[in-house]
Amino acid sequence: MEEEYSQLDISIQEKDKLVAEVIRYVLFKTHQSSGCPIRREELTQIVTKNYHQRSLPSLVINEAREKLSSIFGFDMKELNRMRPSSNRPAARASQQSNADAKSYVIISKLPADQYTKYVENKEASHLTGFAFVVIGIIHLAGGKLSEENIWHQLKKLGISESDERNPIFGNCKQTLDMLVQQRYLQKEKVTGPEGNIVMYELAERALDESISAELKKYISQVWDNEEIKLLFNLHTVLFQSLKYLY
Repeated sequence: MEEEYSQLDISIQEKDKLVAEVIRYVLFKTHQSSGCPIRREELTQIVTKNYHQRSLPSLVINEAREKLSSIFGFDMKELNRMRPSSNRPAARASQQSNADAKSYVIISKLPADQYTKYVENKEASHLTGFAFVVIGIIHLAGGKLSEENIWHQLKKLGISESDERNPIFGNCKQTLDMLVQQRYLQKEKVTGPEGNIVMYELAERALDESISAELKKYISQVWDNEEIKLLFNLHTVLFQSLKYLY
């Protein structure tokens, strides 16, 4: 790797400084944005601000990922941004580059029990539980559900769209919108016979194998035991799987 940097006329000291800047940005941005994905373009701009070698951003980002893993115990997971299903044929025809669609999230590599004991923010666990409930509801609906139907189901759990001062979730509508920013969900306006409606669909983080597998596992437990009360009991079972949500 050092040879690659020397071919780009970049010293080891300059390289180390760039890698440190990327790591610092990823850690602070993740904390400040409540875990929202960081676009690759943001990290690229850190490098290209003072350097213009074409292959340099990829080298720096890859080394930053390695150090986040070996030193900080984080997996810097790459996400490829999805488009709503109704727009995917157009997306395939577009010329958007893969790099433009890439983003990153960091995930702790600690075993689940150690993460829960030493790292997990218990004060934010209710938001993680909310995310799992909403993802579960949409999963049961086939991966896509109207905003109206989501709030209809959430009201059965005592969560109302109009509640801006919920003692647990605060502004409930903003809490749902945060799942879009975090890329667990995506939403779009769809024109139908009855006018415009807002549809929510599972996005790349909710479709990740580590989450979807655990989600299916816990949903099946409820379904097998008490199908008639599924939506009422779903939130209780899903709270047990908080450790699987990143």
